[in-house]
Amino acid sequence: MPLTQLDTAAALIVIDLQKGIVGLPTVHPAGEIVGRAALLARAFRGRGLPVILVNVSGRAPGRTDAGPPKFSFPPDWTELVPELEQQPSDHVVTKQRVGAFIGTALDDYLRQRGVTQIFLAGISTSAGVESTARSAYDHGYNVVFIVDAMTDRDAEIHRNSIQKIFPRLGETEITDNILMRLESI
Repeated sequence: MPLTQLDTAAALIVIDLQKGIVGLPTVHPAGEIVGRAALLARAFRGRGLPVILVNVSGRAPGRTDAGPPKFSFPPDWTELVPELEQQPSDHVVTKQRVGAFIGTALDDYLRQRGVTQIFLAGISTSAGVESTARSAYDHGYNVVFIVDAMTDRDAEIHRNSIQKIFPRLGETEITDNILMRLESI
């Protein structure tokens, strides 16, 4: 469902657009995803709305069938990509879980600012974005998925998240329509 309303207390949350993840192969070119996220971040900042930049520095301690990562992390793996033009007003959340809420102070940060609606972008659709959205929905936020500002490593999983999961958790929209809405406030 397209965006029905832009809350006056909205925030942009950009998931895992960091050097180590943006360099991995994805369904959609990571450069396009980063470019759209950067446009959105500038627009949110320009309206005085919070921008939260999330990176991941570790993983949950539980065992999985997939096992540990099969590659080593370069020293700059957690650094946010420079195209996001991180500003002092941006809030950075470093997570060690798939989603950005568990084990971080993200909910406290949003509540202190009266945020009622979050817009999500980033990599990967089925992991960081979806996990953050599930927690946001459970916390009572209005969730908006910016579907052309996210991608995944697997096309089928990406499609499943967008078509089957996201409609249960929030609204879906594209960057240009969100930018037009922001222009009107």
